[in-house]
This record gives sequence, C-alpha cells and structure tokens, in this order.
Amino acid sequence: MAGVSVCIKYSMFIFNFVSWLCGTSILAVAIWLRVGKDGREILSPGDATINPYIAVNILIAVGAIIMILGFLGCFGAMKENQFMLVLFFVGLILILLLQVVAGILGATNKSKTERALNETLQTNVHLLSATNENGKLFQKAFSEIQEELKCCGLINGASDWGNNFQYYYKSCECPSASDSSCTKYDGKTIYKQSCFSLLRGLFSRHLSIVIGLAFGLAAVEVLGLIFSIVLYCQIRKK
Repeated sequence: MAGVSVCIKYSMFIFNFVSWLCGTSILAVAIWLRVGKDGREILSPGDATINPYIAVNILIAVGAIIMILGFLGCFGAMKENQFMLVLFFVGLILILLLQVVAGILGATNKSKTERALNETLQTNVHLLSATNENGKLFQKAFSEIQEELKCCGLINGASDWGNNFQYYYKSCECPSASDSSCTKYDGKTIYKQSCFSLLRGLFSRHLSIVIGLAFGLAAVEVLGLIFSIVLYCQIRKK
C-alpha cells in the first residue's frame, strides 16, 4: 500500500475525540456522585456496612483512562505513530473489559446499591441533631440540599433537626403557607416532604446515566479497536 488512508486516519481522530468527550462525561458524573457536596457529605458511608460507591469508584477510573486513551488515539492517528497506536489498542481492550464489568456490576447490583444508600441515609440522620464538628459539616451541606430540593429533614421531616432546627430552618422555609407542599413546624412554614426519597431518586438517576454511558461507549469502542488495527497495518506497509 502506498500510504495511509485519509478516511481511516480522520475517522480514527474523530472517534477518539468523541471518546474523549464521553470519558469526560463519565468522569464528571461519577465524581459528582463520589465527592460532590450532594454526594460526599450526604451519601458518605458513615457507619453503614455496605459502601454504595463501588461501581462509581470503578467508573471514575474508567472515565480518567478513557480521556488518556482518547489523547493517545488522536495523537497516534494524526502523527501516524505506531507506538501510540499500540498503547491505544492495548489500553482500549483493558478499559473495555473494566467498563463492561463496572456496567454489569452497577446494573445487577442496583437493588443492593439502593439498599446500601437507604442504610447510609438512615445511619447519617442522627448527624442533623448532633453538635460535634462532623455533625456541623453534615448540617451545612444538608441545609444547601434542602434549599435546592425544596424539602426538610432527612427521614422524618423537620423533627430530624432536633434543637438545631432553629439554626437551619431558613433552608426549609416555604414561600407560601397556602402551598399544599408546606406545613407548620415550631412556628415556621416549612416544606412538608423529607429529603429521603428525593435524594434516593437523584442518586438513582445519576447512577443510571453513568451505567448507560458505560454500555453505550463500550459498543463504540469496538469500532475504535477496528480503526486502530487497520491504521496500524497501513502505517507498517507504507
């Protein structure tokens, strides 16, 4: 063969750029679940016996590696660098296997993950009425969650706050006493619904997005393997 196919070369580049964007998306959502203020403080395992973040931790690694592989693939394609293409091929096989395992783990253990989340939330509810430093950190993060989700308390409503309600009631306040979603508590008009179901739904939706991205990207990555093999062979025959 006289040279490298321009079509294969640029197809490889486009594929890897899209893979890089997908890897960035997986990494962003997984990190939000793991260390964001809505996740780290509220959904931290605490004294729970099950860690709800096993699949998320794996997908953080997946997202980061996909970004690196995307760079290697783009560079290898544009510079026609055989070493970069070999690294890309081997790395993509490994990440594909890891990705499928993480996706299957997340999908098959979704009920266990939800149970672990329920256990975590129920374990952490006492922090709302605590007076120690850990409790104050949790309360500050949770007050922001309440304001954003328009709810009050974690499990049983405003009573979860105990004596701390007087310090954080503003994040629970309802704009109108006539609103059906509001109620009276300790002389304040607050949101009636607790945050438990809302947090559980939020976590479940984000986990489903991450799992969907993992499986969707796995299908596309098979094309990347094909492109890299064809391009590598063409470069060797130049």
